[in-house]
Amino acid sequence: MTGAARAGLGRFVSRHVGVLLARNTVVSCGVFAIDLALLWVLVQAGGMDMLGAAAIAFIAANGLHYVFGRTWIFRGTERSVGAGFVYFLLNAGIGLAVTMALYAAILAFTPLHYLVARVIVSVVGGLIVFYLNATLNFRSV
Repeated sequence: MTGAARAGLGRFVSRHVGVLLARNTVVSCGVFAIDLALLWVLVQAGGMDMLGAAAIAFIAANGLHYVFGRTWIFRGTERSVGAGFVYFLLNAGIGLAVTMALYAAILAFTPLHYLVARVIVSVVGGLIVFYLNATLNFRSV
């Protein structure tokens, strides 16, 4: 590993980042529960396609996540609300792309239940979005 890579990684191994990640995990778990509930309602009660329902639930939950991200996880950001929300949506879009690709692959190639598959892919997507928001949007790391 190069010196620059070690220095960059060092930014993420700190108490500050641990606190941010812990807060993000609490919020993520709460909004993810809402995401899963909405996914279930759209699929089971609404008869919607699993992938389309997952996209809608993901977007709704991420709107709520932004409110908590700005006010509690990354509080003190100097970015304006509007610009921050645009960055948040762009980061969420990247997370959505990763989530949907992994979700579709797991549904296609494994016998896993759709909700279990969604939980598995959320870990990867969530960490990517946390990293992007911490570094590019809220500039907290």
